[in-house]
Amino acid sequence: MPAIPPRRLSLQQIVEGQRRAAFVGRESELSLFRRNFAIPPEDPRHRFVFHVRGNAGVGKTSLVGEWQQVAGEFGALSASVDEAADSVPELLSSVAGQFAEQGHPLRALDRLLATYRRALHDVAGRLAADGDEPSPAALAAAQAGLIAAGAIPVVGALAGGIDPAVVARGAGGLRAVFGGRARQQEEARLLAEPVRVLTPVFVAELGRVADAVPWVALFLDTYERTAPLLDRWLADLLLRGRYGELPANLVLTLAGQRRLDPAHWGDRGRLVADVPLGPFTEAESRQLLHGRGVVEEPVVREVLRLSGGLPVLVSTLAANPGAAGEANATAVERFLAGESDPARRAAALACALPRRFDEDLVAAAVGVPEGGSYAVPGLYDWLHELPFVAERHSGHSRYHAVVRAPMLRLQRTGSPRRWKAAHDRLAEAFAARRDAAAEGIDPERLWAEQPWRRAALEVLYHQLCARPRTALPEALRAGIALCSQRPSRARYWARTLAEAGEDTDNAVLREWGRDLLAAITDHGPRPTAALGLLLTRAELTDTDRAAALVVRAWDRFRAGELEAALSDHGRAIAVDPRSERAHQGRAVILRSLGRYEEALADLDRAEEIAPAWAWAVRERGETYRRMGRLEEALTVLDRAHALDPSDAVPLGSRGLVRHGLGRHEEALDDFDRAVALWPEYAWALVRRARVRTGLGDRVGALADLDRAEELAPGLAGTEGERGEVYRATGRYEEAVACYDRAIAMDPGYAWAHGSRALALEALGRIAEARADLDRALELDPEYGWARAQRERLG
Repeated sequence: MPAIPPRRLSLQQIVEGQRRAAFVGRESELSLFRRNFAIPPEDPRHRFVFHVRGNAGVGKTSLVGEWQQVAGEFGALSASVDEAADSVPELLSSVAGQFAEQGHPLRALDRLLATYRRALHDVAGRLAADGDEPSPAALAAAQAGLIAAGAIPVVGALAGGIDPAVVARGAGGLRAVFGGRARQQEEARLLAEPVRVLTPVFVAELGRVADAVPWVALFLDTYERTAPLLDRWLADLLLRGRYGELPANLVLTLAGQRRLDPAHWGDRGRLVADVPLGPFTEAESRQLLHGRGVVEEPVVREVLRLSGGLPVLVSTLAANPGAAGEANATAVERFLAGESDPARRAAALACALPRRFDEDLVAAAVGVPEGGSYAVPGLYDWLHELPFVAERHSGHSRYHAVVRAPMLRLQRTGSPRRWKAAHDRLAEAFAARRDAAAEGIDPERLWAEQPWRRAALEVLYHQLCARPRTALPEALRAGIALCSQRPSRARYWARTLAEAGEDTDNAVLREWGRDLLAAITDHGPRPTAALGLLLTRAELTDTDRAAALVVRAWDRFRAGELEAALSDHGRAIAVDPRSERAHQGRAVILRSLGRYEEALADLDRAEEIAPAWAWAVRERGETYRRMGRLEEALTVLDRAHALDPSDAVPLGSRGLVRHGLGRHEEALDDFDRAVALWPEYAWALVRRARVRTGLGDRVGALADLDRAEELAPGLAGTEGERGEVYRATGRYEEAVACYDRAIAMDPGYAWAHGSRALALEALGRIAEARADLDRALELDPEYGWARAQRERLG
């Protein structure tokens, strides 16, 4: 039988082999990583996490690339992610895609991610005031619980999780956030808590594929940028039982500029190998230069002087070392010294302007007319031959920062006119992408959509680079809208200002970016500090100032800072008396404080300014209901339902009004119709359970409460209503346990104290019943029913 000839290497394999052969230095780091695969995971010497750290240009990305190749030599299934994945779902999606390319798809995770993307695409509307406002304690508990659980890195609708105000009041708020279009139980919970739902599936899939390969290696580059979003999640992954059991053959590598945050990683030090990188030694630099044929001593010394030992610069200058007598040549001249074609040199400089680029953006950067062709054939491919251009798995290329900075400086100072023209072209290119991404999306929700948001931030960056002074007001206005819709991404907006300041050498932009980043970092999930900077330092129009005040007011309201929120709404109205949102927001706060007539006056004004605004109509109906003016509430809610018969929220509110009027069958019909329109309407399910209890349908009531708990777990109102069902059936011990849980969730829940009192009375625990009624009246002095019960008990 003839011998089978060896398989011929591909061109790519040959090129990759040559690249790896040219890699010099970092022998100890390579050896450290390689030895780890020879140490069994159960051996105390084995490390599950590697953290490479060092300044820009020191070679972290190159080393991580080598490590990934080393992992492959040991049969590892690997994936690499950088800051392009700016949330946990995006990171998981990227890892799943790379695993699939290697023949190990994560099908269960892919299906769930597809559901998540589809649901996010359908998101529209805004938070609706469709139920009782939760107490400040409930809001604070919901917010703290979500953050502690890792469900959201920061607060804000769809910021990796829904606003805690929605969670605290029940899924009734989901109708506005998700437009009533999340039609399955899986989607409702997935949208509310994506990290909590997706991560266990990822861990389970990771365990499955880990059984089929020797090792699994994950690499997270540019971690200094993604740490604020991923630190808590990654650290929690290592906690036993939080998201499931990780496979022991998993090795995680992080690469960033700073040390790991001890708040998240301090007690996990034994798992982590810290790998600090410094510049190349002179010997390592000379080794690289000699390997590239740069041997003349004067030239070698000049490269050593210009590079400072930074590997990226040594490598770049090795390709274009210049002549021995060019001691005063700039670094940029050396980067491009080996290229004699002026068109290519100009293109290489122009492509430093965008922060990231693809082939279409190259055309915009170099000024190729629409429908025209490059002056340089194969320009995009040629750019990737340059040693300082990196193309990440995301498909977007970038220049290394230490090379890009002097290129930007050269262009900015060499020809300000060309600098502005090029940035204008790039701004227009990104604006076209931004506008295309806006198709089919509610204009008020644009900042919550990632494709639109990314393009919009690039538009701002290039506008700021072209005209810092005139573009700054628009950039600051964008921050107000972003804080309103997606505060979790405000750091990207602040970083855009900071980077535009550095790249234009503009002190004003630099200061704004620095201070906004500090405010966002120091105050964690809340946008209050960043909005405060805008209000005190920015030159805003009255409309913009009012908008910023309204956003800050809602943030303060959700944190339980009612007087501060009321003050902000009042200031917004003083600045812009025609702000319907300020009047509506103040009405909600006034209503929560029991100042109903003032709330109605604000709603009058809101409806006068925006007669067709459905929110004002619903708010008015809800206000009448809480005032006990049920007939008027019924009339207003009838009108709200007539305005939009497909909206489940007015039906739910009307059902509660009809229940209060003793029209229980009609109330049940309203709730049935509301739930039919929106099966995930947990608020209506809880209220329907109350009606069913009154009509003697205890089984149906408990089924509604079970469903509501699945949709929106851990809500005090659901547990309180369950206690009512048990009390109505004489199961008093179980009722007391439910009320206990409800009060633990929301200590300010006066109704639960009052109802628990009756269950305690039925058990003969009269003193405890009196104490509960006293506490209910302390919490709500206007609670007439509790007062009557207290007087009855004596």
